[in-house]
Amino acid sequence: MLSSVEVEKHQKIVELGDIKIGGDELVIMAGPCAVESREQLLEAAKYVKEYGGHILRGGAFKPRTSPYSFQGLGEEGLKLLAEAREETGLKVVTELMDSDDIELVNHYADIIQIGSRNMQNYGLLKKLGRLEKPILLKRGYSATIKEWILAAEYIIAHGNSQVILCERGIRTFETATRNTLDLNAIAWIKEMTDLPIIIDPSHGTGKRSLVAPLAKAGVTAGADGIIVEMHPYPEEALCDGEQSLRPEEFAQMIKELDRVAQAVDKRLVV
Repeated sequence: MLSSVEVEKHQKIVELGDIKIGGDELVIMAGPCAVESREQLLEAAKYVKEYGGHILRGGAFKPRTSPYSFQGLGEEGLKLLAEAREETGLKVVTELMDSDDIELVNHYADIIQIGSRNMQNYGLLKKLGRLEKPILLKRGYSATIKEWILAAEYIIAHGNSQVILCERGIRTFETATRNTLDLNAIAWIKEMTDLPIIIDPSHGTGKRSLVAPLAKAGVTAGADGIIVEMHPYPEEALCDGEQSLRPEEFAQMIKELDRVAQAVDKRLVV
């Protein structure tokens, strides 16, 4: 396979300006689950920048289980992400849901995220292979590691080698947490592929109090970075408030991750 260490013989690094994902730097992606308003996003971006984040996350298009839940602001949300990038210098990662929106999202995003539900949308993955932009490919919540890697291969085989994997938890029989964050997958990916991998302990646990401990565990297992949800006022969030860190919790987690990164020969540049 094109993503195999047997092919590349070295760790692939995805470069985004000065940011290098897959090297010895630990990359922090953070922000609200959804872009809700200009005030909310700019305040969140300010905290991400101040406390050491590198990339701002925020959903303009939101896949929701219920059709009556908040679905995102669409293009207006993308414009707000672009404004936040202009004000803070942070790069932006946001989710693409529909192939009809590829050109639109590609115009605004620095990294295009493909969510769990679209991991095996092969027609969409083929089209992403024709872009010259990093793709953050989240693991499907019921996907095996092999299925996940083969989904990445669709993108790579069609011309785009800038794939970043994201372990975001899988569905198991356990009900104490939202998902089960698969730390095995991180070490396996590092051993068997050349692709960078980050973890999402927010979706992986669904519980604010568990985000920092699992983030540290993921970095110890070999993750190249993390993506977490952070909201200025989680109690008022329109989605996933219960798993979103408060700004002060995010700041504390960064301090702890700095120590963990040093222990595993990575650098957290803040």
